[in-house]
Amino acid sequence: MNDKGVNQQDRVYPWVVVGLLWVVAMLNYMDRQMLATMRPSMQLDISELQSATNFGRLMAVFLWIYGCMSPVSGIVADRFNRKWLIVGSLFVWSGVTFSMGYATTFDQLYWLRAIMGISEALYIPAGLALIADYHTTRTRSLAVGIHMTGLYMGQALGGFGATVAESYSWPTAFQGFGIAGLVYAVVLSFFLREINRGAVLNTVTDTLTPNDIPLTKGLSLLLANTSFWVILFYYAIPSLPGWATKNWLPTLFATNLHIDMATAGPLSTITIAASSFFGVLCGGILSDRWVQTNNRGRVYTSAIGLSLTIPSLLLIGFGDSLFHVVGAALCFGFGYGMFDANNMPILCQFVPARHRATAYGIMNMTGVFAGALITNWLGKSMDSGQLGADFAMLSGIVLVALLVQLYFLRPTVNDFVAIEG
Repeated sequence: MNDKGVNQQDRVYPWVVVGLLWVVAMLNYMDRQMLATMRPSMQLDISELQSATNFGRLMAVFLWIYGCMSPVSGIVADRFNRKWLIVGSLFVWSGVTFSMGYATTFDQLYWLRAIMGISEALYIPAGLALIADYHTTRTRSLAVGIHMTGLYMGQALGGFGATVAESYSWPTAFQGFGIAGLVYAVVLSFFLREINRGAVLNTVTDTLTPNDIPLTKGLSLLLANTSFWVILFYYAIPSLPGWATKNWLPTLFATNLHIDMATAGPLSTITIAASSFFGVLCGGILSDRWVQTNNRGRVYTSAIGLSLTIPSLLLIGFGDSLFHVVGAALCFGFGYGMFDANNMPILCQFVPARHRATAYGIMNMTGVFAGALITNWLGKSMDSGQLGADFAMLSGIVLVALLVQLYFLRPTVNDFVAIEG
C-alpha cells in the first residue's frame, strides 16, 4: 500500500486504522507494564530490586525520559510521516523488551528502560493524531476510545508477566513479548498508511500543509492558548492516580489482600483493564452523541467519568477485603476510561489539526511527569507502610481538577480550525 492517503469518504479504512493501531497500543502498554508485576522473580537474580525505592527508580526513569521526549515526538509527528514513525518506534521498543531478557544487572535494566522511554514516546501523539484525522466529530471519541482499549488490554496482559516468570522465567517473558512486537512491526509496515494530510489541512480556514509550519510556531500558538493550559492541568492531575494504579496497584492488591504477586498481578491489571474497556466505549458513544447537541458534551462526559474515580481511590486505599478493593478498582477503571476516551477529542475542540500531535505530546509530558513523581513517592510510601493511605489521598486532588475543568473548559465548536498566515 502507498502512503498517499485515502479518500475522506471511505467508511472502512478509518476503522482499519483503529484496529491496526489497537495492537500497537496493546504492545506499548504490555511491554512497559509487565515489569511492574515481575519484581519478586527478578529480585532473586538482581538484588538491587529488593528495595522498593530502587524499583521505583527503575519505573520512574522510563517516565522521566518518556515525558521529556513527548513534546519532541509531537512536533516530529506534526511534520513527518506518522506511519513510519509508528512502525519505527514499535520496532525499537520491542527490541528493547527482547534485550531486557538478557539483562543481568540493575544498571542494564535502568538504561534499557530509558531507551524504551524514548521509543515508546514516539507512538501516542502520532497514533492519536492519525486517528483524529481519519475520524470526524461523529465518531472521534468512539474511535479514540476503542484505541484506548488496546492500552488497557496491554496493561492486563502485562499482569501475566508475573505468571510467565513464575512458570518459566522472567527472561522468557521479556524475550517472548519482544519477539511478538518485532514481528508485528513488519506486518504493520505493509498495512498502515498515512492519510492525505493536505486534504485534512487545506480547507478554507486551515490552509497550511505540515511542511509549511515553522518549527516553533505550533508551540507558541499552543502556549498562548489559555484553554490549552487548563487542559494541561486537567490532564496532569488525574494522571497521578492513573500512573499509580498502573505501577503500584499490583503491589497494593498483594499487600491489602495478603496474596502473592503471581495472583495479585493479573487480578489487579485485569480488573482495571476490563472496567476501563467498558468505560471508554460508553464514554466514547455518549460523548459523540452528546456533542452533536451541546458543545460541552465531551467535557461533561469526561467529568462524569472522573467523578467516579474519587470514591474509588478512597476504597482502593483503605479497603481490606476482596469485595471492597476489587469493586473500587472496577469503578475506578470505568470512570478513568470515560475520561481517557475524551482527552484527544476535547483537545480537537481547542486546537487545529496541524498542531494536535504537538499539543498531545505536551499533554503526555505533563501527565507522565506527574506519573514519575507519584511513582517515586509511592515507592517510598511502600517502604514506610503508607501505600494505601497515600492512594486514598489522591482523591482530593482529583476533585480539584474536576472543578477546574467544569468551570473553565467551554468549547464553542466541535472541531477547531484557525486562520494562520
